[in-house]
Amino acid sequence: MQSLNRKLFRDLLTLRGQVIAIVLIVACGIASLVTMMSTYNSLVLSRDSYYSEYRFADVFVQLNRAPNGLVDQVREIPGVGQVRSRVVETVTLDVPGLEDPATGRLVSIPETPQPMLNDLFLRSGRYLQPGRLDEVIASDAFVAANQLALGDTISAVINGRWQSLRIVGTALSPEYVYEISGTDLLPDNRRFGVLWMGRSALATAFDLDGAFNDLALTLTPGAREVEVIARLDQLLERYGGLGAYGRDNQISNRFLADDLAGLQVTALILPVIFLGIAAFLLNMVLARLVSTQRDQVAVLKAFGYSNLEVGLHFFQLVMVVVGLGAIVGIGLGQWLGSSFTQFYRQFYQFPAVQYEAGLGLLLGAVGVSAAAALVGAFKSVAVVVALPPAEAMRPEPPASFGPTLAERLGLQRFFSPAGRIILRNLERRPWQAGLAIFGIALAVAILVVGRYLSDGIDEIITVQFETVQREDITLTFNRPLPGRVRYDLGQLPGVQRVEPFRVVPVRLRFGHRSHLGSLTGLQDPSTLRQLIDADYRSVPLPTDGLLLNSKLAEILHLTVGDRLTVDVLEGARPTRQVPVVALVDELVGIATYMNIDALNRLMQEGPTFSGAYLQVDRAQIQPLYQQLKQTPAVAGVAQRETALAQFEDTIAATSGAMNAVVMLFACIIAVGVIYNAARIALSERSRELATLRIIGFSQREVAVILLGEQAVLTLAAVPVGWGLGFALSWLLNQSPAQNTELFRVPFVVSPGNYLFAFGVTAVAALASGLLIARQLRQLNLIEVLKTRE
Repeated sequence: MQSLNRKLFRDLLTLRGQVIAIVLIVACGIASLVTMMSTYNSLVLSRDSYYSEYRFADVFVQLNRAPNGLVDQVREIPGVGQVRSRVVETVTLDVPGLEDPATGRLVSIPETPQPMLNDLFLRSGRYLQPGRLDEVIASDAFVAANQLALGDTISAVINGRWQSLRIVGTALSPEYVYEISGTDLLPDNRRFGVLWMGRSALATAFDLDGAFNDLALTLTPGAREVEVIARLDQLLERYGGLGAYGRDNQISNRFLADDLAGLQVTALILPVIFLGIAAFLLNMVLARLVSTQRDQVAVLKAFGYSNLEVGLHFFQLVMVVVGLGAIVGIGLGQWLGSSFTQFYRQFYQFPAVQYEAGLGLLLGAVGVSAAAALVGAFKSVAVVVALPPAEAMRPEPPASFGPTLAERLGLQRFFSPAGRIILRNLERRPWQAGLAIFGIALAVAILVVGRYLSDGIDEIITVQFETVQREDITLTFNRPLPGRVRYDLGQLPGVQRVEPFRVVPVRLRFGHRSHLGSLTGLQDPSTLRQLIDADYRSVPLPTDGLLLNSKLAEILHLTVGDRLTVDVLEGARPTRQVPVVALVDELVGIATYMNIDALNRLMQEGPTFSGAYLQVDRAQIQPLYQQLKQTPAVAGVAQRETALAQFEDTIAATSGAMNAVVMLFACIIAVGVIYNAARIALSERSRELATLRIIGFSQREVAVILLGEQAVLTLAAVPVGWGLGFALSWLLNQSPAQNTELFRVPFVVSPGNYLFAFGVTAVAALASGLLIARQLRQLNLIEVLKTRE
């Protein structure tokens, strides 16, 4: 086999340009798979380890007030393991160096450290000292974002009274891996933070001595969550329970799970496309190699090499390419995977992130690549094995020649001799032309897919923050306030328009399906908060009935006209049957809307508001903030501009970083595909091109013939690639990761996306053309024209 090994080395050297291009494509496929899957696996491992070590609860519930003795009754519910009762309150914070008000969530902890559910990882400082009522441990991200230090104080409105809180430590909790308030959709660590405070101090401040308003518990092995939740809701109903929910619906865990699901889907789809292109190219290269080595194959068989040995020789070429691609891809994938895992730490509050690219993943990536390459090369190798020596000794039969379609139509006079040659070659080799077009089209499609997610994120930003949310500031109150508050808000500095809203916690039921959420009442007409349909047109607010988010309608399996059972979890807790009169299509979150007057009637109350949307004069924003900080009734202040910045810093940043890598790989693949197509054409037609040079064609004319043919193929491939890219983007858009409760990525492929794909393809074609033109100038006419006899 030494002779075959030497031949293999010579073939690799001869085909080095094409081999490098294919190695890079294989490396991109392996690197993308290793990068995304190792990042996913590492984040899942870090999450699961953190949840287990710090005892993340399985079920959560908030309520108005219940005596501590009720905890024993909760423990007696079948399936309940550990139980932790807490006092949890939301307050307004005045943070040094922060102009606008911040929101703090005060969570009670024991005065002395002890193991507990949702335990704390103390990042810096110390635990609380007994008797120090003003000491708090703050969330690490909040302290870092506001550049606070241990010993600094922040002011809070606690139960209507100003109080200074001193930070003695920073910590993390598995309950706030994704640190977000219940009213926002994205983290804003400057304006929202968690403060852990001694149980007795917090209970005393909010008149909850001997009572609690928040409960967390774990389930015993084999327990059914739905049954425990039902029993828990029944027990806590009289105490103002707002509906228990499992870990899957806990906001931090849900955000994290959706992000990881999206990463997993991307890791499974894009590498398959990359490796499919590599398999296709290997098939093209081997087919060309076989056609140019017919005589060598015949000699090998004549000297006694078996079909198996000859076939393995060509498979060795495939495996060398895959092996080189694997070495580059695994190294690049591990480096990128480790970098991305650390990158995600700025969004997910883990004590530590363990990067892991397991041997199974690496072997799997190489195995998938090898399988794809071998499948792509199988047909060409089969042709080699089936070739009889006597037939292989003969040159390939010449192509049949005849008038082309353009010549039969009399159009040849409109073309130069070089143009007629190009048309003849394309028409007489339709399968070759078709395969070349398909290969280039795949590269164009990858570029379209790579930009698709960016288009979707841009569309979310445009629709949500320009069409839907038109308010400058959203205020939320710590309790429902009477209708006269809207006039008080109108007197605040800089306030130009006030649109109050009412939010009521509800459980929505339709058949055997249910959803725990909230019902939002808006005034009619509502100009600061628009409701839109699938075509982004404004949906009028009816005088009665519900407007349901289309994603929520999908979850509950209902349509317009169905009657939805609404269990109100506040006040008198009425249950009503309310018709669904229309669907709205917000891209962020899922919500249910109602006319605010109809909601007040449903609640059997007068005009009552939970908050308000404000349009303000930006020139008076500072005095407005100062007054809001000192208003005890205000629980939270959110800015639309801040929400947009949050979105860009989280969803857009994480998607953008991964998209940048995908786009880099897509560009490499596009260059590799186009260069291979041109290089194969030169190899297959070198004899013909040399003949043209001998009979008088200039070097420039010969280059125009070859490169002009490639230009025609590339131009023909671009619209095909656009269509394939559109289809692949649509398939990716249908994945569950693109359609979650938190946000839906709209299917948008912008004209700029197509122009970008065309631009990269054109640059790749031009660069490949320059390389091929250089090789044409170095063509040895005597060597090429030697006849294989």
